[in-house]
This record gives sequence, structure tokens and C-alpha cells, in this order.
Amino acid sequence: MKIGEAPNELMKIVEITGRHNKWRTTETLNLIPSENVMSPLAEAVYFTDMMHRYAEGKPRKRYYQGLPYVDEIEELAMDLMSRLFKVKFVDLRPVSGTVANAATFRVLAPPGGKAVVAPVQAGAHVSHTKFGTLGALGIKHIEMPFDRENMNVDVDKASKLIEEVKPDFIVMGGSLYLFPHPLKELAEVAHSVGAKVVYDAAHVLGLIAGKRWRDPFDAGADVVTSSTHKTFPGPQGGVILSNNEEVFKEISRTVFPWFVSNHHLHRLPATAVTALEMIYFGEQYADQIIRNARAFAEALHEEGLDVVGEHLGFTRSHQVVLNVRKYGGGAKIAQLLEEANIIVNKNLLPEDPPEAVKDPSGIRTGVQEMTRYGMKEDDFREIARFFRKVIVDKKDPKEVAKEVSEFRKEFMKIHYTFDVDVDKIPSLYKIPYIVL
Repeated sequence: MKIGEAPNELMKIVEITGRHNKWRTTETLNLIPSENVMSPLAEAVYFTDMMHRYAEGKPRKRYYQGLPYVDEIEELAMDLMSRLFKVKFVDLRPVSGTVANAATFRVLAPPGGKAVVAPVQAGAHVSHTKFGTLGALGIKHIEMPFDRENMNVDVDKASKLIEEVKPDFIVMGGSLYLFPHPLKELAEVAHSVGAKVVYDAAHVLGLIAGKRWRDPFDAGADVVTSSTHKTFPGPQGGVILSNNEEVFKEISRTVFPWFVSNHHLHRLPATAVTALEMIYFGEQYADQIIRNARAFAEALHEEGLDVVGEHLGFTRSHQVVLNVRKYGGGAKIAQLLEEANIIVNKNLLPEDPPEAVKDPSGIRTGVQEMTRYGMKEDDFREIARFFRKVIVDKKDPKEVAKEVSEFRKEFMKIHYTFDVDVDKIPSLYKIPYIVL
């Protein structure tokens, strides 16, 4: 069938996809903290025949044929992640951070078991809670006390709670995550009562790789779970890391067949490329992320906005959080910013009641993606001025969108990667993007 004879739906699919691609990659400033972009080389090895293939089990121990090269690339990807994070055991088969959590939690506690987790106010991910993975597995969710002044877990009260409850495991790490959790202090208490320690590094994995966030294993974690597409700028997927052979083997046996069948094989070469990029460029990248986040927070504050955590130095991660309740709330401001081509997400703040989830007080931002496009401190000061125009000055967002799109044109190249012309790699079978 010729293109002119194709059904209208086909052209509509292509047109919508092309419009999204153009808007999100050339016209907007993406400040979603849980997103990032791969390098052209990682994308090239992502869009390969591996996306069509199926594998169950581990390398060299498959239930399908036709996988000798998949075995090689999976082993290489695991080796690179092992080198990068200085860890003995790696499992890349979880297709998301939530699936990595599910396999880990299932092994560390039986249904009816107990988990003590960081509080929602300190950024716990939904998968850590009774509303998500813990609840689905029938594990009791017990929340650590929150220290509002320090915007973190209350160490003394949490220590007493762990000693009293004697949980099967504790969970640290989060999704609204400005400051490090007191992992070392609470890991010592957890181990003293026989509990294992899980650290969900999804948001900060790239900062750990770049040595700008404490290594959770040094602080006492038994298992680290993570996604691979936030500050770690790889494909969407998950990973489990551990130095505890006994625990890791049990978790690894649980990934398949409990939670994953085929593990989306095209992720593997893209993750391997990203791991190698982080080995070579991760420290530069993570350092610039931290610099940019601090500069962005300070600039937003100077522009008259209420930046959360001022008394603590605003942030030590890639995230910057605003309280916009007096301007109409997080839902309204996130929508206005989107109309101005600035992409953020609304988010509950510690003082918000749970029922405010649809219209919370805060918006959550992250600098990692635009840092990868080469932005530095002054560029984030310019972004803060766009925020002021939309939120404080109440300028027409569509007019600000024109300024944003013009500004965005200066940042089209991915940084912190190898200078490789992927079109000149003759052995690489690559599915090209649709260009309209």
C-alpha cells in the first residue's frame, strides 16, 4: 500500500508522534526530576533488532534460542555496572525501579512481614508504601517519624521505632529528595535487630556514580534498587545491586519468573553505553548537576519565589522544590508553566494532607536533563527569570513560551558522552527516527 492510500489513522499516528518529538526535544525545558535523555550512541544501540526478541532466564541459561549476542551484551552491561558502582552483583532484568523493589521486598519479607520505610514527607516512593508494592505483597508498612525542621527522617525516633518493631527490612531513598537520608545511622540500628537495609537510589544513581552522593553500600545498605533513567541517563529500566551473595541470589531467582518474563533486551546495550559514559564523564556531569541545582534554587529565591529548604541550603540533590500555594497551587502553576513550554510536576509538600494530591502546594523540578544538554549556572538563572514572569508577574504563558523556545535552541547537543558519529558505524543496524 502506497502512503497516499494509507488510512487516515496512520498519518495521524505519525503526525502526533512527530509533534511530540519536536515539541519536547527542541522547544521545551524539561525539568521533570524523574526523566533524562540518552546520548545518540545509546539511542542507536537501543533502536536495534534486540527490541523484537525474547529472553527468559540469565545469560547462558536461557529458555529461548537465538541469544548468543544478547548473552554477551548482558554480561558486558552487568560488568560495566559492577565496575561503575564497585559492587559484586548486578541484575539488570527488572524493567523498572518499582519491579526491582518488588523482587527485593518479596524476598526480604513474607506476606504479613514488616517494613519500616522513610515517611512520605521525606520523599518515599509509592512503591515503598501500602498504597503500592508493599501493599500488593501484603507486607505491613510502618512509617518512620518525620523531622519537619530538617525536612528528613527523625533519626532518634526512627531508631527507637526500628528497635521496637524489629522489621524484616527498612527502606531509605525517595522521589522528593532534596537532602540525603540518615542511612548510616539507621542501617546500624536495623542490622542490630536483624533487619536488612534497602536503599532506593532511583533519583540519585547518577550522582552516586559521579561521586557527588554518598555510596549507599559504604553507609550500610544490603541491597540497592534503582531505575536507570533519572540522574543516571540511560534507557527506562531497573537494576538491583548488592554485595551480599546469599541475599542477591535469592532476589535474582525471584526476578524471573515472579516479576519479569522477557526483560526488554534493547535496554541492555543502551544501559552498557550509559554506564561507560558515566565511568568516563560521570564525575563532571554529577558535579555540574549539583552546581546547577544550587544556582537554580538561589536564583528562584532571588526572583521572589518560595523555595523549599532555604534554611538548609535549598538542596543537595538534582531537585529544587517550590511552594506555590499563594499563587494558586501546584496543579495550576504546573499547567501555566507547561503553556510556557516549561515542564515540571505538581507535588505534595510535607505540610500538605494526603487528600491534596490532586492539587498540592508544591512543584518539583530537576536539573539533570537540561544539564545534559549543556546548561550551566547562568542558564538556570535565566530559567528562574522565566518562572518569575509566569508565576509572579503573571505574564501570558504563551508569550513566555516564545522566549523559552528561542532560548532552548541554544541547547540541542547532548554532553558528557563520546563524540561518535553513529551514522558511520557500518555494523550497526539502526531504526531511524521518523522525520516529518
